[in-house]
Amino acid sequence: MDKADIGLVGLAVMGENLVLNMESKGFCAAVYNRTVEKVDNFIKGRGAGKRFIGCHSIEELVKSLKAPRKIMLMVKAGKPVDEFIELLVPHLEKGDIIIDGGNSHFPDTIRRTKYLEGKGLQFIGTGVSGGEEGALLGPSIMPGGSPGAWPHVKPIFQAIAAKVADGTPCCDWVGNDGAGHFVKMVHNGIEYGDMQLICEAYLIMRDLLGMGAGEMHEVFKAWNEGDLGSYLIEITRDILAYKDADGKPLVDKILDTAGQKGTGKWTSVSALDLGIPLTLISEAVYARCLSAVKDERVAASKVLRGPKPSFKGDRAAFLKDLERALYASKLVSYAQGFALLRAAAEEFKWDLKYGGIALLWRGGCIIRSVFLGKIKEAFDREPGLSNLLLDPFFKEKIESSQDAWRRVIASAVTNGIWVPAFATALNYFDGYRAERLPANLLQAQRDYFGAHQYERTDKPRGQFFHTNWTGRGGETASTAYVV
Repeated sequence: MDKADIGLVGLAVMGENLVLNMESKGFCAAVYNRTVEKVDNFIKGRGAGKRFIGCHSIEELVKSLKAPRKIMLMVKAGKPVDEFIELLVPHLEKGDIIIDGGNSHFPDTIRRTKYLEGKGLQFIGTGVSGGEEGALLGPSIMPGGSPGAWPHVKPIFQAIAAKVADGTPCCDWVGNDGAGHFVKMVHNGIEYGDMQLICEAYLIMRDLLGMGAGEMHEVFKAWNEGDLGSYLIEITRDILAYKDADGKPLVDKILDTAGQKGTGKWTSVSALDLGIPLTLISEAVYARCLSAVKDERVAASKVLRGPKPSFKGDRAAFLKDLERALYASKLVSYAQGFALLRAAAEEFKWDLKYGGIALLWRGGCIIRSVFLGKIKEAFDREPGLSNLLLDPFFKEKIESSQDAWRRVIASAVTNGIWVPAFATALNYFDGYRAERLPANLLQAQRDYFGAHQYERTDKPRGQFFHTNWTGRGGETASTAYVV
């Protein structure tokens, strides 16, 4: 029997669709699942008549592969990945490659890369985005890890990846050790932000403008034809048109409690660790947390009172304002996400190509949009761009959207409509463009109660001073440092 080009462990939704994608592109895959009946069911079912090798043991899987062996794990992140690595290692030879295609936390990928390279093996941690359909028809793939492994998996990964209009695959090498999974984590964080912003636009339309699902469907349909054109706008359009068995909009019957699997939280924690103000994505995480306390909110709604929403203006004009406010807020979210990527590249010594990352997200993934093409162009113009808001194209876009953005948020806040992501986006913009923030007073407070020192506007940066504010504190100061 001919040997397989790649092996896969984990025949759940993503794994099954990925290997079907690989087979459709001319590759033979060996498949294994801990519950071996899934292997048999797949080979007899969706895999029937196709080039697959069904395996009932790890040893059988390894023996069925061409050298260097390439084995992709599509299992739950965390302990299961480590367990399968330990099962595989005794059967592998120097130069063989283990690939983790799940949503693993990047520090685990850094650790696993070092561990396996120490054993003469190679490791790839790769983000895969696009859901079930993307896995089957072409996902966005973000690989990082052992650089020597890339040439061996590149033909397979780039063949199965989504393609942009000119045929460029939405897959390229991201960087060493945990870089691929970090980029996927930030992708998911931006996804949280995009979804929350869309939900807030929906809430404004529903509760302030009094629009029904059918009317909102038409708005999102129009938005998808313009600057906001994207997968998430597209599916929102479709969701709002979907009717339940009784002919009423299904979206109105879905309980308003959101789930999450942790990647948004990881993004926010990483931003805190690296000192990056990732305010919008963090608000999106907190928004899901607030949605989860449904019973408390229902009880509070009977006790706490706010203004009753009432809109008396030009609805068509307001919807145009809302479109621009959504675009401007979305831009802030991406600016913060790419600022986090820059900080991580410096911290972990990754050579990230930001325009290339935007290209990886142009197709196949959940945040795919026309907007990302403009981000790639921005980094093509200025690879060292410190913040997307400073790019000439986006600077003009956000400045021309400012009045509309402020009108929408003012109307929402005045009418008691919950818009945490819209509001924090505007606050970030106003803070980032401020020459002087009130942190001078904050530093004085810190020095007053803790002798933490401060810098002065009339002295060179890096010189620190302490004042005996009360006359009782003495001249001893705390060491100046920044966490």
